[in-house]
Amino acid sequence: MAASSPPGSVSTEDLVHLRRAVALARDALAAGDKPFGTVLVDDRGRVRFEDRNRTSGGDSTRHPELAAAQWAAEHLTPAERAASVVYTSGEHCAMCSAAHAWVGLDRIVYAASSEQLASWHREWGVAPGPVATLPIGAVAPHVRVDGPVPALTEEVRALHAALHGVEG
Repeated sequence: MAASSPPGSVSTEDLVHLRRAVALARDALAAGDKPFGTVLVDDRGRVRFEDRNRTSGGDSTRHPELAAAQWAAEHLTPAERAASVVYTSGEHCAMCSAAHAWVGLDRIVYAASSEQLASWHREWGVAPGPVATLPIGAVAPHVRVDGPVPALTEEVRALHAALHGVEG
């Protein structure tokens, strides 16, 4: 099973893209959605796809991580997918982890982990979601994973606190 990397294992370039993913999460929150954002970058450092959560319309599967996997399957070759990196504000859920692995994307870098989010929800009295909280490696054991990234975790926590109307 792939394990999360120790803090500090992300590069300066990784942080640029990860900060964009967090900005997209902020955009999602401003639009009335849960604060999640994702950026797909190719092996030359070019942003190929980015999106934010779009679940407020009632379709709880409209996660940006799933949208990135679907876009990659349609627009990138298997080799291009394997060389790409997905940056996301929060660790993938089980659905998005599976999609990521099925389409052959390789590396995920995330700001805050699923366990951190679940812990915040417990602290704030927010009911757990309908799907088990699993790390990416439990669903997609061959995917390389880097995260959480402490430099951005508190910012992500503040976005989720704002969503739930609590002080982060």
